[in-house]
Amino acid sequence: MTTERHGDVQAVDGVLAALADPTRRQLLDLLAAEGEATATTLAARLPVSRQAVVKHLATLDAAGLVSGNRVGREVRYAVRPAALDATARWMASLAADWDRRLANIKRIAEAAERDTP
Repeated sequence: MTTERHGDVQAVDGVLAALADPTRRQLLDLLAAEGEATATTLAARLPVSRQAVVKHLATLDAAGLVSGNRVGREVRYAVRPAALDATARWMASLAADWDRRLANIKRIAEAAERDTP
């Protein structure tokens, strides 16, 4: 496995781990709808504290899913779609592999059925 490929796998792992939490998925949904928001604004829309939102945003940031931009005293967060795109490409590739395997199984089963007297 090349270093580049290993990096891709680690990026996908980070994204999937970050998306495993429903609160983090909600945060991404809110940020996608609003464009950008502060932790305080996001916390007002969720049943968790501002501190919890900040921790979730840090996890999303580490996975490359959001980025924070300091504007004065505020940090405004926005979605970074590149990590999601890479994960979606990986998932599509995995799905294509399974589709090929299932098509091959179907072809073999149909051939066996035709060859049975």
